[in-house]
Amino acid sequence: MTTMISTPTYSLQELGWKPYFQQQLSLDEWDQVKPARICALHRNRLDLCSEHGHLSIPVLPNMPELAVGDWVLLSDEDHFVRLLERFSRFWRKAAGSKIEEQLIASNVDTVFIVCSLNQDFNLSRIERYLALAHQAGVEPVIVLSKADCVDDPTHFVEQVRHIDNMLLVEYVNGLDSDSVAKLAPWCRTGKTVAFLGSSGAGKSTLVNTLLATETQQTGRIREDDSKGRHTTTARSLHLMPDGGLLLDTPGMRELQLADCSEGLATTFADIETLAEQCRFGDCAHQYEPGCAVLAAIESGELEERRLRNYLKLNREVSFNTASIAEKRAKSKQLGRMYRTIQSTNRKHKNRE
Repeated sequence: MTTMISTPTYSLQELGWKPYFQQQLSLDEWDQVKPARICALHRNRLDLCSEHGHLSIPVLPNMPELAVGDWVLLSDEDHFVRLLERFSRFWRKAAGSKIEEQLIASNVDTVFIVCSLNQDFNLSRIERYLALAHQAGVEPVIVLSKADCVDDPTHFVEQVRHIDNMLLVEYVNGLDSDSVAKLAPWCRTGKTVAFLGSSGAGKSTLVNTLLATETQQTGRIREDDSKGRHTTTARSLHLMPDGGLLLDTPGMRELQLADCSEGLATTFADIETLAEQCRFGDCAHQYEPGCAVLAAIESGELEERRLRNYLKLNREVSFNTASIAEKRAKSKQLGRMYRTIQSTNRKHKNRE
């Protein structure tokens, strides 16, 4: 059953509507349907924002896989019609041993990769998130949170810029609205920003400050390891006071990459360029003679940590991509077997 939650308050443009979506509708269809954007996704229902206000509709078995940020079309009776093609899509391999893809968010313009300036600061984790952002085709901005916890935040900014000197990096105190105002250029009307980062990185505090409200519960830092408590439990889309849209995601304790070769190539473009100069085309950058990558490490041009992370993430992507592809192949094979059995049963019934 459809539930109307509020009266009209937004234009489609304020909700992030773009010509990209408009071009997917015919003139006839435009007169018959209503666009709406998913602002929260629950087990049994979808919360939607539209120019007609907030509404909630049930999740039905015949719906495609959906994500917060998706644009859908509704009938005049507020029934689901179809999903519009996404211009950006974040996904990962599902956490744990599950061999399947998991959608994280869609139709995002900018992703804030949040990393706290305490013992949890981790360049390799930032590179992992960068690969995900580059694969999705979304502009990444590195947000170094909890700047009030250190004496010199610029030291950490320099470390991040060693990854790529063209990276956009900002350090903020999430509790200080003047400090968080540095992020305003990416939060203009109609622009959608997403937050990615490990549990306790300070995302919920930043969300509350940007929204000027206590939308997300926050947890205190554990003194033994400087890690925060996992406080956000559901993905949700919020309108910011200045007009942008903020898509918050739960802290990801286990972000496994798959089918992310292009994202890795962009994130580690320096290593990819060096690899082209190696003596052997299949150089593994381990012990081979004439390896330009190892030579760069010896000369100090390249950090050894960065190479280790590059090799690690490439192995992970190869393994996870192969696992998902194998599962898809088995599913197709099983589907063909079921169809063959059903066809055989129908033939027997017809003979009888």
